[in-house]
Amino acid sequence: MSEPIRVMVVDDHPMWRDGVSRDLAEAGYDVVAATGEGAQAVRIAQAVRPQVVVLDLQLPDLNGVGVIQGLAAAGMEARVLVLSASGEHQDVLDAVKAGAAGYLVKCAGRAEFLDAVRRTAEGDAVFTPGLAGLVLGEYRRLATTPATDGDAPRLTDRETEILRLVAKGLSYRQIAERLVVSHRTVQNHVQNTLNKLQLHNRVELVRYAIEQGLDGEA
Repeated sequence: MSEPIRVMVVDDHPMWRDGVSRDLAEAGYDVVAATGEGAQAVRIAQAVRPQVVVLDLQLPDLNGVGVIQGLAAAGMEARVLVLSASGEHQDVLDAVKAGAAGYLVKCAGRAEFLDAVRRTAEGDAVFTPGLAGLVLGEYRRLATTPATDGDAPRLTDRETEILRLVAKGLSYRQIAERLVVSHRTVQNHVQNTLNKLQLHNRVELVRYAIEQGLDGEA
């Protein structure tokens, strides 16, 4: 049996925080911490090492974007799933640019939320319907900024193939099914590509792919 996914919940509304934590625990997730303060969340995360952080954007001290940046600065590998009452486009884009792996609006149903946590832990980018298109559109806008890098790193044929599929918006699971490889193999190739390109997250990876023209037909 695999160990349960370790999750930390960060939300400044106690009833909501407790409810989300309870839903996660009842579904078999390991809720390793729950807090309502952003700065405290960054400190606690370094001690409990969650795989997924379920994060509200509106916090009393350090906002959600600041928490995402703080986790990255601390070298945390936890993936952040924003769960916010706001569906404002700028809030979504700010969170994703900071490094959030996904974004759900709080009107999401229980089953949708629990599935999103699982998929986030597996490496997928998960968004409330309608927001994925917004984020991809922003990738394309950013791609109009000319790249300033010198010689491009050399990727293997398989890495390039996976990068092309990532740029088209496929999830890691969908890529694995298309290429008939394991989900873990896709994750490993993506991580190797990130390392070679000296990129930090999926946002930067898709931007690079679009700049290279890899989002069109093969």
